Amino acid sequence: MTIQQRYQFIIDYFQEHAPNAETELIYDNPYQLLVAVILSAQCTDKRVNMTTPAIFARYPDPEALAKAEVDDVFQLIRSISYPNNKAKHLVGMAKMLVGQFHGQVPLTVDELVTLPGVGRKTANVITSVVDNQPNMAVDTHVFRVAARIGLTRNARTPLAAEKQLVSHFPEALIHKAHHWLILHGRYVCLARSPKCEECGVQPACLYFQKQLRAAKT
Repeated sequence: MTIQQRYQFIIDYFQEHAPNAETELIYDNPYQLLVAVILSAQCTDKRVNMTTPAIFARYPDPEALAKAEVDDVFQLIRSISYPNNKAKHLVGMAKMLVGQFHGQVPLTVDELVTLPGVGRKTANVITSVVDNQPNMAVDTHVFRVAARIGLTRNARTPLAAEKQLVSHFPEALIHKAHHWLILHGRYVCLARSPKCEECGVQPACLYFQKQLRAAKT
């Protein structure tokens, strides 16, 4: 199977089985999504969704969060991983939104990465989810799944994986492909014990083919 055939199989499979794939973070506007994505670093979406309602109730917009005390934000997110840093990032992010972006979340990667707590992955999530921009956010799930299936080859960094994925997925599907891969990694292609026996992408998966050959020897 060529790399083009592998990508086409993946596209066809997920178009049929997950046509409406989307983020599992709960949000109502770009500001809320930005807060949620910053909190989601090395933390589960489930935990984030349990935490954000209290934040959004107390700080419903960037202006309110910009006036917050870091210690007060910390108390609301203490169940999240790295709460000290994230509390500082959230307040700093809000101050920058108010001071430099008129309280609006910018929708370019270059502008977003200037915000505290926002790296390239977070910026790609925001622009692809809010604006359907052809940006591929590579988290641990995407990085693992893409390599296992064979969508990426010898990609040593998330940026290298991102470039390979973007170069092969049709531009109109890139924003959706991120969700295909992340959800597949979250529920099927698990890190320690992938559920290969129930995986629908077996025919295109290099990892499965290697396991199959190993079992026969």
